[in-house]
Amino acid sequence: MTQINPVTANGPIMAWWRRCQALPGGARLFSLMLGRFAPYSGTIGARVEEVRPGYARVSLRDRRGVRNHLDSIHAIALVNLGEIATGLAVLSALSAELRGILVGIEAEYVKKARGRIEAITEFELPDEIGEDTRYSVEACLRDASGDVVTRVRATWQLGYRPA
Repeated sequence: MTQINPVTANGPIMAWWRRCQALPGGARLFSLMLGRFAPYSGTIGARVEEVRPGYARVSLRDRRGVRNHLDSIHAIALVNLGEIATGLAVLSALSAELRGILVGIEAEYVKKARGRIEAITEFELPDEIGEDTRYSVEACLRDASGDVVTRVRATWQLGYRPA
C-alpha cells in the first residue's frame, strides 16, 4: 500500500471539503451539498463530520424517517451510511486524474441500531492503480456506546478518468 499524500489528494471531494471548512457551518454545508449531488444518499440526512485523504467519519441521527417496523434504524439506511463513509474515504484519497465507482456492497448486521450511529472508514491507496483496480473497503458503524451495529464492505473500482 502507498501512503496517501494530502497534497496530491486533490480530487473534487477534498477540494469541496476544504472550501466548506473555511465557512461557518462548513461540515453541515458539505453534508447538504453531498445530498444534492447524490440525491438518494441525501435521503437519510447523514452528517459528514470529518474528511481527510483516506478517512471519513459520518453520522446518522436516529429519527422516524430512517426507522423500520422493529423500532430501530432500517438496514438499508445503515448500508447507505456505510456507502457514504467508504465513498468519501476512497474518493478523498484520489488525485483529480483518478475516479472511483462503487461496484459491490454487502453488510453484516451485528445488532439493532438505535440512537446516533457513526460510520468510520480508513482507506489506503493500492500500490498500483490500473484501468480495473478493485479495492474492498470497510465502514464500521457504531452506536453511542461504541458497540458495532453494522459492518459495510464496499468494493470500489479505481481507475483513470477517460480522456
